[in-house]
Amino acid sequence: MQFHEVRFPASLSFGSVGGPERRTEVVTLANGFEERNTPWANSRRRYDAGLGLRSLDDIETLIAFFEARMGQMYGFRWKDWSDFKSSAASAEPVFSDQTIARGDAVQAAFPLVKVYRSGENSYARPITKPVLGSVRVGLGRDEMKEGVDYEIDVNTGLVTFQHPPEEDVEITAGFEFDVPVRFDTDQIQTSVSSFQAGSVPNVPIIEVRV
Repeated sequence: MQFHEVRFPASLSFGSVGGPERRTEVVTLANGFEERNTPWANSRRRYDAGLGLRSLDDIETLIAFFEARMGQMYGFRWKDWSDFKSSAASAEPVFSDQTIARGDAVQAAFPLVKVYRSGENSYARPITKPVLGSVRVGLGRDEMKEGVDYEIDVNTGLVTFQHPPEEDVEITAGFEFDVPVRFDTDQIQTSVSSFQAGSVPNVPIIEVRV
């Protein structure tokens, strides 16, 4: 995977706009009813980083980052300020935030997920880029110790226990995370005069599968 494990400057992503995107195929039948289907199991996020730029120094930082990624060639980490942790926005992550699996006494490795619920329905979003030092893991009601009970791969979001969790024990986790993205353009156009007048460049960012 052509991916650089570096985060887009968080000070520049703050103030950007964006969010999840779905792809739904809608067919209207002759009787007026609809058939709806989606080829995507997971949502995909899009952002515009241009709105986070506030100074000419910001533009210089953006261009340096863009050049180092060679435009669309290499992916990178992105902090989505509206959704970057396992807990509620007003709380700090704790080990019991998300149930990621249940033990079967055989499997030792489990991917991180964040579950979004509304009514009786839910969506489990794969988390592949947790933030280093932020992950906390629990078994049942007890918090485990990283480096002793488990290891976390911050490049994949995979939690690996030293010993497979016992059957039916609840495996939980709390964490902060980044979104794997890339630039959705090979060209950035900037103008000093227009920026001073309040105009900002369009810098599209799109989530990538890793």
